[in-house]
Amino acid sequence: MLFYLISILVVLVDQAAKWLVRTHMALGERIPFWSPHLQFVYYENSGAAFSSFQGYGKYFSIIAVVFVAAVFYYRRQGKIRGPLLEAASGFLVGGALGNAIDRVIYHQVTDFLVFGNRGGILNLADLAINAGAILIAVYLLVDHFGHKAAR
Repeated sequence: MLFYLISILVVLVDQAAKWLVRTHMALGERIPFWSPHLQFVYYENSGAAFSSFQGYGKYFSIIAVVFVAAVFYYRRQGKIRGPLLEAASGFLVGGALGNAIDRVIYHQVTDFLVFGNRGGILNLADLAINAGAILIAVYLLVDHFGHKAAR
């Protein structure tokens, strides 16, 4: 249940935020919010992370669908269990779907979050993917040290 709740919530919040940016900001517009820590900047990315592979975004939507299918497969097999992995996979799937929706509908991803002066530009789906990766790392550390302590 946690997996579905997080996945759906991430997609809904991500798409709502992107809609607000697309309808209320001009492309390239910069709004200082908590300067210098956070700014809103409207950017459209037709590639991948760090604006790499510009113009190849449609292929990343295929990768996202394959990834989501793999997560559902492993969930069905019972290999993704426990609240930490449920949450992690929910964030990963929600983030992947949030960006895939943009790629399919708009042929690019709406980015708008800039952290600090040197950071890249992200969106909420990207943050969810990062959160999922961090939770998997935490799970692996807990699992490793838990097995080590049991010996």
